[in-house]
Amino acid sequence: MAAFQYEALATNGRVKRGVLESDSARQARARLREEGLTPVSVEQIEITGKPARGLRPRRGLSAAALALLTRQLATLLAAGLTVEQTLNALIDQAETVPERALLAAVRSDVLAGHSLARSLGAHPAVFPELYRTLVEAGERSGRLPDVLLRLADYTEEREALRAKVRLAFVYPALVTVVAIAVVGGLLVFVVPQVVRVFENTQQSLPLLTRALIAVSAFARSWGLYVVAALAAAALGARSALRSPEMRERWHALLLRLPVVGSLHRSLNTARLASTLAILVSSKVPLRTALKAGEGVVTSLPMRAALVEAGQKVEQGSSLARALASSKVFPTLMVHMIASGEASGRLAELLERTAAQQSRDLERRTNTMTTLLEPLLILVMGGIVLVIVLAILQPIFELNSIMR
Repeated sequence: MAAFQYEALATNGRVKRGVLESDSARQARARLREEGLTPVSVEQIEITGKPARGLRPRRGLSAAALALLTRQLATLLAAGLTVEQTLNALIDQAETVPERALLAAVRSDVLAGHSLARSLGAHPAVFPELYRTLVEAGERSGRLPDVLLRLADYTEEREALRAKVRLAFVYPALVTVVAIAVVGGLLVFVVPQVVRVFENTQQSLPLLTRALIAVSAFARSWGLYVVAALAAAALGARSALRSPEMRERWHALLLRLPVVGSLHRSLNTARLASTLAILVSSKVPLRTALKAGEGVVTSLPMRAALVEAGQKVEQGSSLARALASSKVFPTLMVHMIASGEASGRLAELLERTAAQQSRDLERRTNTMTTLLEPLLILVMGGIVLVIVLAILQPIFELNSIMR
């Protein structure tokens, strides 16, 4: 059965819109007439898209909507409802037409005899590989509600971590933009007006003032060209980073940088550890878990090391030894994994590693932004001070001459 989006007129003249399932558009119109509705338009809904990495789909549902949907699935299945009954209830509760259409399409595949994981696989833009792997593991183990609850928690925690990191750099970025705008305005509009005062005095201007005048003249004459050149350079760098080789070199450089490298490493380590924790606790084979974990690691050198580690695990090596050989992952993470493998509590220690890396990332981010904010203000204040001194210095000299 396919999902159809319809628009119909009720007996009272109101327009009713919604989604229903039917074998064909003709049968859908017939069902609407049986319900006392006059069909205006009936169109089949097709949901397609490319696979997305991690748990944040590029199209379809947002991370928050996906987490809510997952939690609703877990709650209804834990209450004893079948998958079909659960999807029926979620379709009735859906607030948007795209979400209702998505659930209707999934239910159609389930009614056709497919498993829930395979039905979700028809929509990779909404349900990525990691999501489907966990759902399949839950179906095989008979613990689907528990797995879905953990999956919802994981999605929410990861989105919260992403939001914290993003918001931490909003204020420094805003201060930087304001500082550039203020300094640019002073050089382009204010300084030329002040300089005209000194031109009529035939006064020998101080070196600082002459330098300011030269910078102001350059900003007025070439400022737009400099901005255009910077924009072109940014676009060129973005285009170059589409190449896997250039992107790998860039990521390797990021890992070697003093502060940014630590942030980049901690972010990817936290993602990997939390992903492996939920997969291992859901009884997913370790090799399959490592394969799924590759999708959440954005650093290409770390992803390559993870691929190599997966091959070594498949050959019989322990996970800790395989990760330690690359010397890319934090030593603390390797030691925690080694302890987990030795004690049989790998999932628990992976969760602790993820929590520790998340706290470390948050601490580093807060420290960096705490130091960056006053530094930006001091730099901006210093530049403005130089401009003011360059303007006031010839005025002071002129007053001395007049005395």
